Amino acid sequence: MFIAMNRFKIIPGCENEFLEIWKNRETFLDEVPGFKEFHLLSGPTTDEFSLFASHSIWESRQAFEAWTKSDAFRKAHANAGTAKPVYLGKPEFEGFEVVL
Repeated sequence: MFIAMNRFKIIPGCENEFLEIWKNRETFLDEVPGFKEFHLLSGPTTDEFSLFASHSIWESRQAFEAWTKSDAFRKAHANAGTAKPVYLGKPEFEGFEVVL
Protein backbone atom coordinates (compact mmCIF):
# COMPACT_ATOMS: atom_id res chain seq x y z
CA MET A 1 0.00 0.00 0.00
CA PHE A 2 0.99 3.63 -0.53
CA ILE A 3 -0.19 6.75 1.31
CA ALA A 4 -0.03 10.11 -0.45
CA MET A 5 -0.36 13.29 1.57
CA ASN A 6 -0.32 16.97 0.70
CA ARG A 7 0.04 19.54 3.47
CA PHE A 8 -1.72 22.86 2.94
CA LYS A 9 -0.98 26.03 4.91
CA ILE A 10 -4.14 28.14 4.86
CA ILE A 11 -4.38 31.88 5.46
CA PRO A 12 -5.99 32.52 8.87
CA GLY A 13 -9.68 33.25 8.43
CA CYS A 14 -9.89 31.33 5.11
CA GLU A 15 -10.44 27.86 6.59
CA ASN A 16 -14.13 27.68 5.67
CA GLU A 17 -13.41 28.76 2.09
CA PHE A 18 -10.73 26.08 1.84
CA LEU A 19 -13.17 23.44 3.12
CA GLU A 20 -15.83 24.57 0.64
CA ILE A 21 -13.35 24.21 -2.23
CA TRP A 22 -12.76 20.59 -1.20
CA LYS A 23 -16.43 19.82 -0.49
CA ASN A 24 -17.53 21.10 -3.90
CA ARG A 25 -14.81 19.70 -6.13
CA GLU A 26 -15.08 16.52 -8.14
CA THR A 27 -12.03 14.33 -7.55
CA PHE A 28 -12.79 11.58 -10.10
CA LEU A 29 -10.95 9.19 -7.76
CA ASP A 30 -13.73 6.61 -8.03
CA GLU A 31 -12.66 6.13 -11.68
CA VAL A 32 -9.04 5.37 -10.83
CA PRO A 33 -7.65 1.83 -10.54
CA GLY A 34 -5.84 1.24 -7.27
CA PHE A 35 -7.52 4.03 -5.29
CA LYS A 36 -8.68 2.93 -1.81
CA GLU A 37 -9.80 5.92 0.27
CA PHE A 38 -9.45 9.64 0.86
CA HIS A 39 -9.54 11.89 3.94
CA LEU A 40 -9.06 15.61 4.46
CA LEU A 41 -7.38 16.25 7.80
CA SER A 42 -7.49 19.39 9.92
CA GLY A 43 -4.36 20.14 11.92
CA PRO A 44 -3.15 22.85 14.26
CA THR A 45 -3.73 26.55 13.80
CA THR A 46 -1.12 29.19 14.57
CA ASP A 47 -1.10 32.96 14.15
CA GLU A 48 0.52 32.36 10.75
CA PHE A 49 -1.60 29.58 9.22
CA SER A 50 -4.03 26.69 9.67
CA LEU A 51 -2.65 23.32 8.63
CA PHE A 52 -4.69 20.82 6.59
CA ALA A 53 -3.60 17.63 4.85
CA SER A 54 -5.12 15.50 2.13
CA HIS A 55 -4.59 11.80 2.80
CA SER A 56 -5.20 9.19 0.11
CA ILE A 57 -4.57 5.47 0.27
CA TRP A 58 -3.59 3.49 -2.82
CA GLU A 59 -2.92 -0.17 -3.62
CA SER A 60 0.64 0.77 -4.61
CA ARG A 61 2.97 3.65 -5.44
CA GLN A 62 2.55 2.66 -9.10
CA ALA A 63 -1.25 3.12 -8.86
CA PHE A 64 -0.79 6.58 -7.33
CA GLU A 65 1.77 7.62 -9.94
CA ALA A 66 -0.49 6.38 -12.74
CA TRP A 67 -3.27 8.58 -11.35
CA THR A 68 -1.00 11.65 -11.45
CA LYS A 69 -0.57 11.08 -15.20
CA SER A 70 -4.25 10.34 -15.90
CA ASP A 71 -7.14 12.29 -17.41
CA ALA A 72 -8.91 11.96 -14.03
CA PHE A 73 -6.02 13.85 -12.38
CA ARG A 74 -6.11 16.60 -15.01
CA LYS A 75 -9.90 16.96 -14.63
CA ALA A 76 -9.69 17.04 -10.82
CA HIS A 77 -7.07 19.80 -10.89
CA ALA A 78 -8.42 21.79 -13.85
CA ASN A 79 -9.67 24.67 -11.68
CA ALA A 80 -6.82 24.70 -9.18
CA GLY A 81 -5.72 28.22 -8.43
CA THR A 82 -8.83 29.91 -9.84
CA ALA A 83 -10.49 30.55 -6.46
CA LYS A 84 -9.77 33.43 -4.10
CA PRO A 85 -6.30 32.96 -2.60
CA VAL A 86 -6.53 30.86 0.55
CA TYR A 87 -3.15 29.10 0.42
CA LEU A 88 0.19 30.21 1.83
CA GLY A 89 2.53 28.73 -0.72
CA LYS A 90 2.25 25.47 -2.62
CA PRO A 91 1.13 22.18 -1.05
CA GLU A 92 3.93 20.03 0.37
CA PHE A 93 3.75 16.44 -0.89
CA GLU A 94 4.75 13.44 1.23
CA GLY A 95 4.54 9.84 0.02
CA PHE A 96 4.79 6.78 2.26
CA GLU A 97 5.13 3.07 1.58
CA VAL A 98 3.21 1.02 4.14
CA VAL A 99 5.69 -1.34 5.81
CA LEU A 100 3.55 -2.84 8.61
